[in-house]
Amino acid sequence: MFATAGVHPGEAGTYDRQRDELWIRDAVSAGAVAIGECGLDYHYDHVEPKLQRAAFADQIGMAAALGRPLVVHTRDAEADTMTAVREAGAAGVRGVLHCYTGSHALAETALGVGWYVSFAGIVTFAKWKDDALIRLVPEDRILVETDAPYLAPVPKRGRRNEPAFARYTVERLAAVRNTTREALGAAVTANARRLLSLPIPLE
Repeated sequence: MFATAGVHPGEAGTYDRQRDELWIRDAVSAGAVAIGECGLDYHYDHVEPKLQRAAFADQIGMAAALGRPLVVHTRDAEADTMTAVREAGAAGVRGVLHCYTGSHALAETALGVGWYVSFAGIVTFAKWKDDALIRLVPEDRILVETDAPYLAPVPKRGRRNEPAFARYTVERLAAVRNTTREALGAAVTANARRLLSLPIPLE
């Protein structure tokens, strides 16, 4: 298991630059492989957008300084996320749009600066209608995640999610992309290893 360290946009209202940068840096020194999840979420009015943007910008700066990728949450904040992704990419920061359900335009922006796009169990739900987005992401930039304990994929929907259930998301993505579960599984494993610099040997 590998940790990430960051301040979620839902917690940006209590973000303190001096305090939070210190513990994030300490976590990275202790082995955290990425900064995040951080980002922007304008779906609820819990935290003012300007506070979210400030916390996100600081964490982009930390990622650049520490040489770690970003794990980015975005919801109902497409334009500002697009701007931040472009700025991060220009600064040489790598990253992933996590649990992605957004627009093709934002995905293409992230891919254009060398980022990755990660899909979770939502793609197995009946309400999912954007298989074209799944096909949009190149094989060397696609990732799969659980977002546990939430978003358990069909046929485990409604249960507490766990890593073992990721196979169902992989199967769904593989079917949409006209490949095998084994081939896609190998690809996303290699991609995770590359993005996060994970010390996992090739089998």
